[in-house]
Amino acid sequence: MAGDSEPRLRDQAHSHPAIRQPFLIGVSGGTASGKSSVCAKIMELLGQNKIDHRQRQVAILSQDSFYKELTPEQKAKAVKGQFNFDHPDAFDNELIMKTLCDIMQGEKVQIPVYDFVTHSRKDEFVTLYPADVVLFEGILIFYTQEIRDLFQMKLFVDTDPDTRLSRRVLRDINERGRELEQVLTQYITFVKPAFEEFCLPTKKYADVIIPRGSDNLVAINLIVQHIQDILNGGFSKRQDGCVNGLATPRQRRTSESSRPH
Repeated sequence: MAGDSEPRLRDQAHSHPAIRQPFLIGVSGGTASGKSSVCAKIMELLGQNKIDHRQRQVAILSQDSFYKELTPEQKAKAVKGQFNFDHPDAFDNELIMKTLCDIMQGEKVQIPVYDFVTHSRKDEFVTLYPADVVLFEGILIFYTQEIRDLFQMKLFVDTDPDTRLSRRVLRDINERGRELEQVLTQYITFVKPAFEEFCLPTKKYADVIIPRGSDNLVAINLIVQHIQDILNGGFSKRQDGCVNGLATPRQRRTSESSRPH
């Protein structure tokens, strides 16, 4: 009977091709710590930023895309800088979980676009195409265990608080049209306490801590090399990356296989 096992497995593999799961990397850290810059530097060093987004092997996703829709009362508070966007309840964790699960199944997903000026979701989406490695960055991506457990690698960008505050002030004034007094009041009232209560404690879950953010080229180069090994098929991603347990090489597809912004 043992002789029948190999043909049976071959038939099963043919009728149920393996779904190759992407390697999911979480990038957390406080507000304006440089999470996006670290992700952008990784993309640059991998040469992925020069490739059409439909063909990229590495994708970037931000938790900022998943803020909840605000009620009229909440929106009125937000306009005055009185709404806490750094609290775990500000994020649509159910949508985050569903999106990540779809990504792990190798599906193309639609990512909402959030407008920080009007504090609402736009009537448009960004298409995220299947990729071999997905970087998901955000201040509280390690806070919820159900989401945290999906990451195969967890990075924490550790930047000096004064540096983060100065970056936050410049960003909110220049990019989001806020007044200085409002930015500082919001930081003292919500941002700093939320960081200390919700974000900073998740640092203990990180596999790699990156001091100084994108300026730390030694740490980033090590991570880039690790990702390169994954893309080349030389890491354990190739061992546990199959949903069906039937490992077959991931085939590079054309436009429909494509990669994200």
